[in-house]
Amino acid sequence: MSKEILNRLRLPVVAAPMFLVSGPDMVIAAARAGIVGAFPTPNCRTTEQVDEWMTRIVAETADAPGLWAANLVTHSSNPRLADDLAMVAKHKPPIVITALGSPVPAIEVVHSYGGLVLADVVNEKLGRKAAAAGADGLVAVASGAGGHTGSLSPFAFVSVLREFFDGIVCVGGAIADGAGVAGAVAAGADLVYVGTRFLAAEESMAEPDYKQMVVDSRAEDLVVSPAITGTAASWLKPSLVKAGYDLDALDKPATRDYGGDPAKKWRDLWAAGQGLHTITDTEPLADIVDTLENGWSAARDRLHNFGREK
Repeated sequence: MSKEILNRLRLPVVAAPMFLVSGPDMVIAAARAGIVGAFPTPNCRTTEQVDEWMTRIVAETADAPGLWAANLVTHSSNPRLADDLAMVAKHKPPIVITALGSPVPAIEVVHSYGGLVLADVVNEKLGRKAAAAGADGLVAVASGAGGHTGSLSPFAFVSVLREFFDGIVCVGGAIADGAGVAGAVAAGADLVYVGTRFLAAEESMAEPDYKQMVVDSRAEDLVVSPAITGTAASWLKPSLVKAGYDLDALDKPATRDYGGDPAKKWRDLWAAGQGLHTITDTEPLADIVDTLENGWSAARDRLHNFGREK
């Protein structure tokens, strides 16, 4: 499978895989809306549930204009990686996104059926490693992203990756409207991660209180800390305070551990990115994509007309 498959998309957007938020309803709605829908396999408590979700997604996106993707944690602490890879081999998602580890464990399996492997990276060093390992694409997790986040600006990160990589580049970080999507593509990206903008979608698995906190919050209500998962992540301050965390004592990284039951560990700790200001209510995912497309079209028109009207 080559990057040309992306040409079928209505917009170059991935509804980013969000921990304990993205499920089959969101993935299916995204694919039907003409973008890429993705979910992290740790959102399923068992491999059997992964099987159930993927079975449903395959059946309900067969005629969709968009695509779907599975997101795998490839860190060594994930005890379910082999089992989840078996489900990937069975259901053949067009795209597999690896996170928090090397893409190597997924490449042979995914390439065996013609799928694409995109690797989450947070800096140039990791980007070079993933490219050398054979990843088809790099997901540049930039500053402003929700959940596990990076430190480079989206534009700088895309520029750095394009110096040595001509495969698929997907970038995410504070991009939550159509103008931002157009700007990222103009800068050299093929795809754009949009996560926070979909947090309050009707199809989101986020709890009602989580959705309301997203609607009520702005960028100043976020804090970036490694104290929860061991990796720097962007969290909603009110959720940490409610869970008993001291906001002045979040500098020490926790031990990385992506195994066990994630619902028990981080159920009440809620992540978000800097695009919070774009969310004013809960609405269907398809309506959000319509809004993104309107902004995308307007931005493309501005680029096309720049300097022509004087």
